[in-house]
Amino acid sequence: MLTPFHVAAILVVLTAAFAALNHHLLRLPASIGLLVVALAASLATMGIDALVPGLGIAGMIRSQVEAIDFDATLMDGMLGFLLFAGALHVDLGDLKAQRWVVAVMASVGVVLSTALVGLGYAWLAGVPIAVALVFGALISPTDPVAVLGILKVVTVPKSLEVKIAGESLFNDGVAVVVFLVLVAIAFPAGGGHGEAMTAGGVALLFLQEAVGGVLFGGVLGWLTYQVLKRTDEYVLEILLTLALVMGGYGLAHALHVSGPLAMVVAGLFIGNHGVAFGMSPKSARHVLDFWHLVDEVMNAVLFLLIGVEVFAIPFGERALLPALAAVPLVLAVRFLAVLLPVSVMRLRREFTRGAVAVMTWGGLRGGISVALALSLPDSEWKPTILTATYVVVVFSIVVQGLTVGPLIRRVVR
Repeated sequence: MLTPFHVAAILVVLTAAFAALNHHLLRLPASIGLLVVALAASLATMGIDALVPGLGIAGMIRSQVEAIDFDATLMDGMLGFLLFAGALHVDLGDLKAQRWVVAVMASVGVVLSTALVGLGYAWLAGVPIAVALVFGALISPTDPVAVLGILKVVTVPKSLEVKIAGESLFNDGVAVVVFLVLVAIAFPAGGGHGEAMTAGGVALLFLQEAVGGVLFGGVLGWLTYQVLKRTDEYVLEILLTLALVMGGYGLAHALHVSGPLAMVVAGLFIGNHGVAFGMSPKSARHVLDFWHLVDEVMNAVLFLLIGVEVFAIPFGERALLPALAAVPLVLAVRFLAVLLPVSVMRLRREFTRGAVAVMTWGGLRGGISVALALSLPDSEWKPTILTATYVVVVFSIVVQGLTVGPLIRRVVR
């Protein structure tokens, strides 16, 4: 049996090998290239196994992939690092200038998208409306890991970049709360997501998770800053930021507040106030470089994991057809969820030309949606939701990710 070290070693070796293959042959953006190579290798393995059934390669790999708890690996492990690293490099002044757009898109946009996707998917897949709304909740948030990865390789006007990045960083907290509430309604018997809730329980959960996460992140950032400004040793300062992320994310889970929101707020605090007033230029450079490296490595491993996760997806005819139909549904709803709030906000503020098109096509889905789908309690509808989620995520990252650059050059003036 493989130990956690062996699994980590295999993932790092495969990530390095596939990244090198992409760098020298495909030359796609790093994250997308890794997903494409990993997915192609996985599908090729399945094809070989189908032609020569006696080999049993696919079955062996499938058992190892299914042994990896993708939900726990991402949601309870990697996500805190990735969100902190992403927020660390966001300029707080730019974010404040777009705060109302980000707030509306990360809240109203998510709720609107959840409702519209849920209604559409209930009709397309023939699933109960409560179950379809669960799919709407998990597929609605734009993924910060995927979005920030793409923004590194395309040129976007600064105001539009901040809107897209800010929305992706903050909408996870809202989406996860909505997801938890809807799972409790659709699957009241279990799954570890809680029991059926009253309206008061929903409001309390939102306050505890979302507001509590923001406040807790601010406290974590402030406390760490107090130590950083009294320290001038970059190795120790890096260690302090690691302690903030690992200890803070775990403590947020224990306190039942949103760990993702806490890490975003803490990252914004340290990346702006901490870097400006709590570190020497040398220390700031080392800390930022360290977290840039963490971001790149974990991003690479995550996209590899998404690619090999195809082994765990139940591609049956009953699930595949609704999954393919979900792609245009999610895109159409994303367009409406961007257009309606932006049309209202345009009455009082200006938006970059082409903003709706870019925010629609650039709103990538990623590993968070897959992790939430995998976390669902076992039921007759889980394979349908899981397949649809995976198909939408792969289409989003590969097709939208590769074409958002040309779209920006075409529509943004």
